[in-house]
Amino acid sequence: MSIIPACPQCVMENTYQDGDNYICADCGHEWPVVKASRADDNAEPQVKDANGNVLENGDSVALIKDLKVKGSSITLKMGTKIKSIRLVAGDHEVDCKMDSGSFMLKACYLRKV
Repeated sequence: MSIIPACPQCVMENTYQDGDNYICADCGHEWPVVKASRADDNAEPQVKDANGNVLENGDSVALIKDLKVKGSSITLKMGTKIKSIRLVAGDHEVDCKMDSGSFMLKACYLRKV
């Protein structure tokens, strides 16, 4: 007998299997029965800049638009070059240090130099 897991979205246990997916009867969330292989879990996701170029740790990038820093009066100007970026997991994929401080930036506002 197999044990059907609780819904990862609403944490309710009213779930059932339908083919290759589990389905939550309460919220309607569907997720695959078979998890991705361990090799896929350990692989780093590719981070791409605004032009579609793959970014790597240590790359140099430039800003493609002015960015206002939340909670500050600082504005990062378009064309500012940033050296030695570091890729991190999360919503803001790029960690960098500039003259005005350390920032976490989204890759969609950067282009590889």
